Amino acid sequence: MRFLSESSGKRIPCYRVLNENGEIITGSDYEQLSEEVSVKIYSNMVSLQMMDTVFYEAQRQGRISFYLTSAGEEAINIASAAALSADDIILPQYREPGLLLWRGFTIQEFANQCFGNKDDYGKGRQMPIHYGSKKHNFVTISSPIATQLPQAVGIAYSLKMDRKDACVVTYTGDGGTSEGDFHAALNFSAVTEAPVVFICRNNGWAISTHISEQFRSDGIVVRGRAYGIRSIRVDGNDVLAVYSAIHAAREMAISEQRPVLVEALSYRVGHHSTSDDSTKYRPVDEIVYWKMERNPVNRFRKWVERNGWWSEEKESELRSSVKKQLLQAIQVAEQTEKPPLVDLFSDVYDIRPPNLREQEKQLRETIYRHPQDYPSHVPL
Repeated sequence: MRFLSESSGKRIPCYRVLNENGEIITGSDYEQLSEEVSVKIYSNMVSLQMMDTVFYEAQRQGRISFYLTSAGEEAINIASAAALSADDIILPQYREPGLLLWRGFTIQEFANQCFGNKDDYGKGRQMPIHYGSKKHNFVTISSPIATQLPQAVGIAYSLKMDRKDACVVTYTGDGGTSEGDFHAALNFSAVTEAPVVFICRNNGWAISTHISEQFRSDGIVVRGRAYGIRSIRVDGNDVLAVYSAIHAAREMAISEQRPVLVEALSYRVGHHSTSDDSTKYRPVDEIVYWKMERNPVNRFRKWVERNGWWSEEKESELRSSVKKQLLQAIQVAEQTEKPPLVDLFSDVYDIRPPNLREQEKQLRETIYRHPQDYPSHVPL
């Protein structure tokens, strides 16, 4: 009689291409990037970084109600986006705005959503950062953790049935893997052989819960094998590694009609959200180390500069342009009219049922009785 060991005793290796100085690691096998794509990736990483900074400050000023950043995880966002096709369907968690940025979602569109004005595609019904875009195949973000994972498998299975040359890519954090939906989704995808790529951003923290308090396994990557899914662990701060891994995973998912699991190791440099103060549960020195020494934006910039594709002059021009766009977008979004009251009750039913009509009537009566308690800038 022999029991399987709880651990192989040897950690799964992490795929890397660039070292911390932005130099190619000798013997690395990776997808080549053109100057055009490389510069676009870097420019988008900088834009995402700056957007996070400005919108975070806007929340602190009381101009929007909520925000969370992708600080430290810019490479996962942008490099994975670059490796996909526009036809691939994205089901995000909530720390993947870079996917939309890469696909052409404008800074103004981001601002409209965060300010919940009438130009917000969600008509102001969602919290800030809950973006969505049918045009860009980006399914609207929802707050409940990991619910997007089994949904992604269902969508992927529909692509399989329709013989589409595309796959579904869905994201979650390490905390999401502690939800039952994660396990259900992996098993569901393996059994149906759905063309879906699961990308887990293992950034070390599920809000204030460290990974050491979440699981005893060798990270997330080993869970793929348990469900019969091909898997890889990648350095999530290495643009070339992320791009190459997602490029290969996409090809496998489509050509072999199979699910693939990618664990991207990174670190959440920012607080979980504007509702969190991460210095209460982790050392400030640790945060500073990852922000300064292990910064994915700085690492990729070194590689791009080493190739002669970037300069300090281009850097200044980019940052000046993005800052101008951000400030203008916020000003426009803030001054744009809010969605009308009726939008609270529309878009669910073709013909509104009696209970919704009654709710709208009661709300309007309440507003007329207590106008001082209702925002004057919201159209009735």
